[in-house]
Amino acid sequence: MENTNIEALVNKLQEWLVTFGMQLVAAIIILIIGIQVAKFSRKLVAKALEKTKVDLTVITFLSNVAYVTVLALVTVVVLGQVGVKTASLIAILGSAGIAVGLALQGSLSNIASGIMLVIFRPFRVGDYIEGGGTAGIVKEIQIFNTILTSPDNRRIFVPNSKFFDGSITNYSAEETRRIDLVFSIGYEDDIKKAKQLLTDILAEDARILKDPAPTIGLLELADSSVNFAVRPWVKQADYWDVFFSLQETVKQRFDEAGINIPFPQQDVHIHQS
Repeated sequence: MENTNIEALVNKLQEWLVTFGMQLVAAIIILIIGIQVAKFSRKLVAKALEKTKVDLTVITFLSNVAYVTVLALVTVVVLGQVGVKTASLIAILGSAGIAVGLALQGSLSNIASGIMLVIFRPFRVGDYIEGGGTAGIVKEIQIFNTILTSPDNRRIFVPNSKFFDGSITNYSAEETRRIDLVFSIGYEDDIKKAKQLLTDILAEDARILKDPAPTIGLLELADSSVNFAVRPWVKQADYWDVFFSLQETVKQRFDEAGINIPFPQQDVHIHQS
């Protein structure tokens, strides 16, 4: 009698293992197919939106939303396949919604902020911005994070909510940008000669815009130098090239004209007793 009960128990266990094994294999297959469907959905949404000429920022955000949504549905199907009662699971999650909401307050804030970024678009993909405690070129706006690439090619993940905690500076929003430079000459040098030389240098550079006109003015009579503010306007794409080349040109032309560029120095006097 005891042997019969053991055999029955073993048979039931074998049947359960076979049934569960088949369910597990089916769940794995569904999961693999589901991931591929999610990726395909992301590409499909992106291509459909590209045809409507929607901004790239909106395309990347909505395609990521489609990807996450399909993955969530696939997860529910997979759990149901392995025997988890999804209706009960949803009911439990619903009853614990307040607790989950409080625990995920930061994540929910990032999602809401991501939606606001897409709607109001303070920046777009490809813009160089400063915000969230860092700076870089916007590569992608995801559901939770915005991905930036720094000038030295580091990838930076910034939570979306960070952009709403402070100010955002978008350096690419306008077509033109002003370069702010300061050049110094000595008190013994000719002010008019230096100013005319700076004027000629700006006029000779074709990348510097005529409208708005550049500004050259005496900024400060400092302790050991006379400082000129030089503020030309350039196109966004020319900013850094002109920024570097202009300083090199001014140094060379000042040297050729015999104009001194003062630098901090100290005189040390030694007294012998």
